[in-house]
Order: sequence, then structure tokens, then C-alpha cells
Amino acid sequence: MNGDIDEARDWLCNEVECASCVHAPLAASGGCRLKHACVNDRYARRIDRFFDWHHELANAYIKHPHFEVRAIAAKHADVFLLPALLNDPDETVRWNAARRLPTNHVLKLRMDPHREVCIRIASRLEDAELIVMMGDPDYYVRLVIARRISPSLLARFIHDEEAEVRRVVAGRAPVEWLFQMAADEDASVRREVAQRVAPDLLGRLRHDADWRVRFEVARRIPTAQLFELTDDADPLVSEMARSRPNSRPAQIKEAVQ
Repeated sequence: MNGDIDEARDWLCNEVECASCVHAPLAASGGCRLKHACVNDRYARRIDRFFDWHHELANAYIKHPHFEVRAIAAKHADVFLLPALLNDPDETVRWNAARRLPTNHVLKLRMDPHREVCIRIASRLEDAELIVMMGDPDYYVRLVIARRISPSLLARFIHDEEAEVRRVVAGRAPVEWLFQMAADEDASVRREVAQRVAPDLLGRLRHDADWRVRFEVARRIPTAQLFELTDDADPLVSEMARSRPNSRPAQIKEAVQ
């Protein structure tokens, strides 16, 4: 591997020769350097360094046959040339073009076949623009949307097939929606519910199968409803319940009666 890095080869694995390069005058003046800053090299870092030094040459390379060259040129080329790159066959090129264009130009990429493009596009958009992406088959795209979209628009994700998405919803959705998620099959979702629901409504979760959920209940439930949690099978839960003010078992039993 190190031997490959020490070589100067182009994307077709041909040896790079400065003498036959159109930028030979640049090399003569130190404007580019073999194995360091070279547009013909197959390594992205060397291509990137070349365009860092010569932004003005990027326009000429947005149709280069090597995707790395097109992608890096897109970071520096004139903006008016970038819309054409949204149809590039390589996802890196499409994204590097999209990141520099106004939102109205990149909406077509919301249904891009590559997940990384969809993820990055979703990270730029707002509510109305995100709605059409909420059914994306990739869970991480939906996760990004669940983190960005307004809480009032999260209803569609309450029953999402991915627990991580539902957990984000439980942490952001309006509080009045949370009891729809109190019986979620995933304990991390129920724990989010236990952390946010009104304390006097936590009784439903007092017998949850997961000790972490019961711990949150013991931490927040009104002391009058702590009965049973002071004797919970999990020592951390019972310790939390007993540590609450006025949580002595006898007092709790009397309050419940």
C-alpha cells in the first residue's frame, strides 16, 4: 500500500508524467507538484490540493472521466455550471454540486438512489420540503428527518419500523402524543416516554418489564404512587424510590389507602 502511495499514477493506473501534461508550465514554476498536488493523480488528496492552489482551473474539469476529479472540481467551479452535475452518475459529484446550490435546485435529489445523498439533502431541508422524504426506505434518512422536522409533523413516525427513529420521536413529539408510545416494544422508546410524560401519568409504566423505565418512573412519579417501587426487584429502582422524600413504605401505603 505504501508503495502505491509513493507512486504517481492516474485513475487508469498509468504513470503520471509532467512532461506530457498540459500544466507542465505550472510544474516548472512550482504551481503543482508530482505526488503532492496533481490533477492527474488517482489520489483525491493530491487532486484536492491541486484545485486548492488553482481554483480558476476547476471549470475545465467538471466533465473529466474520473469521478474524483469531477467531485473535487465541483467544490471550486463556478456555481452556474453546477446544476448539470446534479445528474452525474456518481453520488459524490452530485452531492458536492448540491451543497453549493440554492435549495430549489437540489429538491430533485430528495429521491436520489444513493442513501448518502438523501441523508445530506435531508440535513439541508425544512418542514415542507422534508415531507415527501418521510417514507424513505432507509432508516437513517428517516432518522435525520425525525431530528429536523417540526415536532408537530412527527405523527407519521410514531409507529416507524426502526426503534431509533421512534426514540427520537418520543424525545421530541408533543407531550400529549406520548401515551401512544407507552407500550412500544423497545425499552429505549418507553424510557423516553417515562422521562417526558407528566409525573402524575407515570402509573401506567410503574410495572414496565425494563428496569431502566421503572427507574425513570421511580425518579419522577409522585411519592404517593411510589408504592411497590420501594420493593422493586431491581436494587437501583428500589433505591431510587426509597431515596425520594416521604417515600417510606408505611407512609406510601397510608397515602394510597
